[in-house]
Amino acid sequence: METMKFVHLTDTHMNAPGKDGLLAKFNLADKVKMTFRHLQETGVAPEFVVITGDLAHEGDAEDYAYIRTLLDEGSALIGAPVYVVLGNHDHRPAFRSGFLGELPTEEPYYYAHDIQGLRLIGLNSQIPGKHNGRIDEEQLAWLKAQLETPAPKGTIIALHHPLMGVIGMPGDHLMENRDEILKAISGTDVVGVLAGHVHSNNVGVQQGILNVAATGTAFSGEMADKEHYRMVDFSGYNVVTVNEEGLAVQTVVLPTSNAEYFRFPIAALAAQH
Repeated sequence: METMKFVHLTDTHMNAPGKDGLLAKFNLADKVKMTFRHLQETGVAPEFVVITGDLAHEGDAEDYAYIRTLLDEGSALIGAPVYVVLGNHDHRPAFRSGFLGELPTEEPYYYAHDIQGLRLIGLNSQIPGKHNGRIDEEQLAWLKAQLETPAPKGTIIALHHPLMGVIGMPGDHLMENRDEILKAISGTDVVGVLAGHVHSNNVGVQQGILNVAATGTAFSGEMADKEHYRMVDFSGYNVVTVNEEGLAVQTVVLPTSNAEYFRFPIAALAAQH
Protein backbone atom coordinates (compact mmCIF):
# COMPACT_ATOMS: atom_id res chain seq x y z
CA MET A 1 0.00 0.00 0.00
CA GLU A 2 1.30 3.43 -0.93
CA THR A 3 1.65 5.71 2.11
CA MET A 4 -0.71 8.66 2.26
CA LYS A 5 -1.18 11.54 4.71
CA PHE A 6 -4.11 13.63 5.77
CA VAL A 7 -4.71 16.30 8.41
CA HIS A 8 -7.21 16.21 11.27
CA LEU A 9 -8.50 19.51 12.69
CA THR A 10 -11.32 19.93 15.15
CA ASP A 11 -13.30 22.38 17.27
CA THR A 12 -12.54 25.56 15.35
CA HIS A 13 -15.42 27.51 16.99
CA MET A 14 -15.36 30.22 14.33
CA ASN A 15 -17.68 33.16 13.75
CA ALA A 16 -17.80 35.79 11.03
CA PRO A 17 -15.86 39.00 11.76
CA GLY A 18 -17.68 41.59 13.84
CA LYS A 19 -19.86 39.12 15.74
CA ASP A 20 -20.52 39.36 19.47
CA GLY A 21 -20.37 36.43 21.85
CA LEU A 22 -18.36 34.57 24.47
CA LEU A 23 -15.63 33.41 22.06
CA ALA A 24 -15.94 35.91 19.20
CA LYS A 25 -13.52 38.32 20.87
CA PHE A 26 -10.72 35.74 20.59
CA ASN A 27 -10.80 35.79 16.75
CA LEU A 28 -10.62 32.01 16.54
CA ALA A 29 -10.89 32.04 12.74
CA ASP A 30 -7.38 33.52 12.73
CA LYS A 31 -6.12 30.28 14.27
CA VAL A 32 -7.55 28.29 11.38
CA LYS A 33 -5.90 30.65 8.90
CA MET A 34 -2.63 30.17 10.80
CA THR A 35 -3.07 26.41 10.57
CA PHE A 36 -3.42 26.43 6.79
CA ARG A 37 -0.45 28.78 6.45
CA HIS A 38 1.60 26.42 8.61
CA LEU A 39 0.58 23.43 6.50
CA GLN A 40 1.60 25.29 3.35
CA GLU A 41 4.89 26.63 4.73
CA THR A 42 6.03 23.31 6.20
CA GLY A 43 5.15 21.29 3.11
CA VAL A 44 2.94 18.71 4.81
CA ALA A 45 1.11 18.13 1.50
CA PRO A 46 -1.89 16.17 2.83
CA GLU A 47 -4.30 14.38 0.53
CA PHE A 48 -7.16 16.01 2.41
CA VAL A 49 -8.15 17.79 5.61
CA VAL A 50 -11.05 16.71 7.84
CA ILE A 51 -12.56 18.90 10.59
CA THR A 52 -14.50 16.97 13.22
CA GLY A 53 -17.14 19.44 14.31
CA ASP A 54 -17.89 22.61 16.21
CA LEU A 55 -17.03 24.52 13.06
CA ALA A 56 -18.86 27.55 14.44
CA HIS A 57 -19.66 28.69 17.94
CA GLU A 58 -23.45 28.90 17.86
CA GLY A 59 -23.25 29.96 14.21
CA ASP A 60 -25.86 31.46 11.91
CA ALA A 61 -25.95 31.34 8.10
CA GLU A 62 -23.62 34.35 7.85
CA ASP A 63 -21.05 32.56 10.03
CA TYR A 64 -21.18 29.40 7.92
CA ALA A 65 -20.87 31.35 4.67
CA TYR A 66 -17.75 32.99 6.10
CA ILE A 67 -16.40 29.62 7.27
CA ARG A 68 -16.96 28.14 3.81
CA THR A 69 -15.04 31.00 2.22
CA LEU A 70 -12.18 30.64 4.71
CA LEU A 71 -11.95 26.87 4.22
CA ASP A 72 -12.09 27.20 0.44
CA GLU A 73 -9.17 29.63 0.65
CA GLY A 74 -7.28 27.22 2.91
CA SER A 75 -8.00 24.35 0.53
CA ALA A 76 -6.63 26.34 -2.41
CA LEU A 77 -3.54 27.31 -0.41
CA ILE A 78 -2.52 23.71 0.33
CA GLY A 79 -4.00 22.11 -2.78
CA ALA A 80 -6.19 19.62 -0.90
CA PRO A 81 -9.94 19.28 -0.27
CA VAL A 82 -11.43 20.01 3.16
CA TYR A 83 -14.22 17.84 4.58
CA VAL A 84 -16.27 18.68 7.67
CA VAL A 85 -18.70 17.12 10.13
CA LEU A 86 -20.97 18.86 12.64
CA GLY A 87 -20.61 19.18 16.40
CA ASN A 88 -22.88 20.13 19.28
CA HIS A 89 -22.23 23.86 18.81
CA ASP A 90 -23.18 23.70 15.14
CA HIS A 91 -26.69 24.29 13.77
CA ARG A 92 -27.90 22.16 10.86
CA PRO A 93 -30.26 24.66 9.16
CA ALA A 94 -27.70 27.49 9.25
CA PHE A 95 -24.93 25.12 8.08
CA ARG A 96 -27.01 23.80 5.19
CA SER A 97 -27.96 27.31 4.14
CA GLY A 98 -24.70 29.18 4.67
CA PHE A 99 -22.09 26.46 4.04
CA LEU A 100 -23.80 24.12 1.57
CA GLY A 101 -26.14 26.58 -0.15
CA GLU A 102 -29.09 24.24 0.45
CA LEU A 103 -32.49 24.54 2.08
CA PRO A 104 -32.13 25.15 5.85
CA THR A 105 -33.40 21.79 7.14
CA GLU A 106 -32.64 19.77 10.29
CA GLU A 107 -31.54 16.78 8.21
CA PRO A 108 -28.33 15.20 9.55
CA TYR A 109 -25.21 15.71 7.45
CA TYR A 110 -23.22 12.56 6.67
CA TYR A 111 -21.32 11.14 3.70
CA ALA A 112 -18.73 8.71 2.33
CA HIS A 113 -15.86 9.72 0.04
CA ASP A 114 -13.24 7.55 -1.66
CA ILE A 115 -9.86 9.29 -1.61
CA GLN A 116 -7.28 7.27 -3.51
CA GLY A 117 -8.64 4.05 -2.04
CA LEU A 118 -9.10 5.34 1.51
CA ARG A 119 -12.75 5.72 2.47
CA LEU A 120 -13.65 8.70 4.63
CA ILE A 121 -17.02 8.42 6.37
CA GLY A 122 -18.35 11.54 8.06
CA LEU A 123 -21.13 11.04 10.61
CA ASN A 124 -23.44 13.53 12.33
CA SER A 125 -23.27 12.67 16.05
CA GLN A 126 -24.90 15.92 17.09
CA ILE A 127 -28.23 15.92 18.93
CA PRO A 128 -29.74 19.36 18.22
CA GLY A 129 -29.87 21.46 21.38
CA LYS A 130 -27.80 19.05 23.50
CA HIS A 131 -24.12 18.64 24.37
CA ASN A 132 -23.93 14.85 24.13
CA GLY A 133 -23.98 12.76 20.96
CA ARG A 134 -25.80 9.94 19.22
CA ILE A 135 -25.75 8.26 15.82
CA ASP A 136 -29.41 7.83 14.85
CA GLU A 137 -30.88 4.61 13.47
CA GLU A 138 -30.91 5.88 9.88
CA GLN A 139 -27.23 6.76 9.93
CA LEU A 140 -26.34 3.54 11.72
CA ALA A 141 -28.11 1.43 9.09
CA TRP A 142 -26.41 3.47 6.34
CA LEU A 143 -23.01 2.98 8.03
CA LYS A 144 -23.46 -0.78 8.23
CA ALA A 145 -24.39 -0.89 4.52
CA GLN A 146 -21.30 1.15 3.59
CA LEU A 147 -19.00 -1.14 5.56
CA GLU A 148 -20.28 -4.30 3.87
CA THR A 149 -17.82 -3.54 1.06
CA PRO A 150 -14.20 -3.00 2.19
CA ALA A 151 -12.20 -0.11 0.76
CA PRO A 152 -8.71 -0.81 -0.67
CA LYS A 153 -6.94 1.24 2.03
CA GLY A 154 -9.55 0.88 4.76
CA THR A 155 -12.01 3.33 6.29
CA ILE A 156 -11.60 6.37 8.50
CA ILE A 157 -14.67 7.48 10.48
CA ALA A 158 -14.90 11.17 11.40
CA LEU A 159 -17.45 12.36 13.95
CA HIS A 160 -17.57 14.92 16.74
CA HIS A 161 -18.18 12.92 19.91
CA PRO A 162 -15.51 10.34 20.85
CA LEU A 163 -16.37 6.66 21.06
CA MET A 164 -13.84 6.10 23.84
CA GLY A 165 -14.09 7.22 27.43
CA VAL A 166 -12.11 10.33 28.34
CA ILE A 167 -10.72 10.86 31.84
CA GLY A 168 -12.33 13.81 33.57
CA MET A 169 -15.19 14.02 31.07
CA PRO A 170 -18.69 13.03 32.30
CA GLY A 171 -20.09 10.05 30.42
CA ASP A 172 -23.26 11.92 29.52
CA HIS A 173 -21.12 14.52 27.75
CA LEU A 174 -20.00 11.95 25.19
CA MET A 175 -21.72 9.38 22.93
CA GLU A 176 -25.01 7.85 24.09
CA ASN A 177 -24.95 4.75 21.89
CA ARG A 178 -21.24 4.12 21.47
CA ASP A 179 -21.66 0.37 22.14
CA GLU A 180 -23.96 0.11 19.11
CA ILE A 181 -21.49 1.98 16.94
CA LEU A 182 -18.51 -0.07 18.12
CA LYS A 183 -20.46 -3.24 17.36
CA ALA A 184 -21.26 -1.95 13.86
CA ILE A 185 -17.61 -1.20 13.02
CA SER A 186 -16.00 -4.19 14.74
CA GLY A 187 -14.56 -6.68 12.27
CA THR A 188 -14.86 -4.26 9.33
CA ASP A 189 -12.19 -2.35 7.42
CA VAL A 190 -12.37 0.65 9.79
CA VAL A 191 -8.78 1.50 10.77
CA GLY A 192 -9.37 4.74 12.67
CA VAL A 193 -12.01 6.88 14.36
CA LEU A 194 -11.34 10.62 14.61
CA ALA A 195 -13.24 12.93 16.96
CA GLY A 196 -13.06 16.18 18.87
CA HIS A 197 -15.41 17.72 21.44
CA VAL A 198 -13.25 17.21 24.55
CA HIS A 199 -10.55 19.83 23.75
CA SER A 200 -7.70 17.57 24.83
CA ASN A 201 -5.53 15.04 23.01
CA ASN A 202 -6.67 11.46 23.74
CA VAL A 203 -5.57 8.29 21.95
CA GLY A 204 -6.85 4.77 22.59
CA VAL A 205 -7.65 1.44 20.95
CA GLN A 206 -11.14 -0.04 20.98
CA GLN A 207 -12.11 -3.25 19.21
CA GLY A 208 -8.61 -3.13 17.71
CA ILE A 209 -9.35 0.25 16.10
CA LEU A 210 -7.30 3.39 16.78
CA ASN A 211 -9.41 6.19 18.29
CA VAL A 212 -8.18 9.79 18.41
CA ALA A 213 -9.94 12.71 20.08
CA ALA A 214 -7.94 15.84 19.31
CA THR A 215 -7.51 19.12 21.16
CA GLY A 216 -8.50 21.39 18.28
CA THR A 217 -7.50 24.77 16.98
CA ALA A 218 -9.60 27.04 19.24
CA PHE A 219 -8.46 26.22 22.77
CA SER A 220 -7.57 23.32 25.05
CA GLY A 221 -9.40 22.16 28.15
CA GLU A 222 -7.74 20.96 31.34
CA MET A 223 -8.25 20.61 35.06
CA ALA A 224 -7.42 23.83 36.90
CA ASP A 225 -7.81 22.24 40.34
CA LYS A 226 -9.97 19.55 41.94
CA GLU A 227 -13.13 21.59 41.51
CA HIS A 228 -12.58 23.64 38.34
CA TYR A 229 -12.00 23.14 34.64
CA ARG A 230 -10.35 25.78 32.48
CA MET A 231 -9.99 26.67 28.80
CA VAL A 232 -6.53 27.75 27.63
CA ASP A 233 -5.23 29.55 24.54
CA PHE A 234 -3.89 26.62 22.51
CA SER A 235 -3.92 25.56 18.88
CA GLY A 236 -2.81 22.42 17.11
CA TYR A 237 -3.57 19.79 14.51
CA ASN A 238 -2.78 16.14 13.79
CA VAL A 239 -1.04 14.69 10.76
CA VAL A 240 -2.27 11.14 10.15
CA THR A 241 -0.20 8.73 8.07
CA VAL A 242 -1.82 5.64 6.57
CA ASN A 243 0.12 2.64 5.25
CA GLU A 244 0.00 -1.17 5.33
CA GLU A 245 1.09 -1.15 8.99
CA GLY A 246 -1.90 0.97 10.04
CA LEU A 247 -2.11 4.56 11.26
CA ALA A 248 0.43 6.91 12.81
CA VAL A 249 -0.61 10.22 14.36
CA GLN A 250 1.70 13.20 14.82
CA THR A 251 0.44 16.16 16.86
CA VAL A 252 1.65 19.58 15.75
CA VAL A 253 1.40 22.43 18.29
CA LEU A 254 1.28 25.99 16.99
CA PRO A 255 2.62 28.99 18.94
CA THR A 256 0.06 30.57 21.28
CA SER A 257 0.08 32.44 24.59
CA ASN A 258 -1.24 29.53 26.71
CA ALA A 259 -3.18 32.17 28.64
CA GLU A 260 -6.36 31.13 30.44
CA TYR A 261 -9.53 32.13 28.58
CA PHE A 262 -11.97 31.19 31.33
CA ARG A 263 -12.74 28.56 33.97
CA PHE A 264 -15.86 27.09 35.52
CA PRO A 265 -16.82 24.51 38.19
CA ILE A 266 -16.51 20.88 37.10
CA ALA A 267 -20.07 20.36 38.30
CA ALA A 268 -21.20 22.77 35.58
CA LEU A 269 -19.38 20.87 32.80
CA ALA A 270 -22.32 18.59 32.05
CA ALA A 271 -24.55 21.65 31.79
CA GLN A 272 -22.37 23.17 29.07
CA HIS A 273 -23.98 22.94 25.63
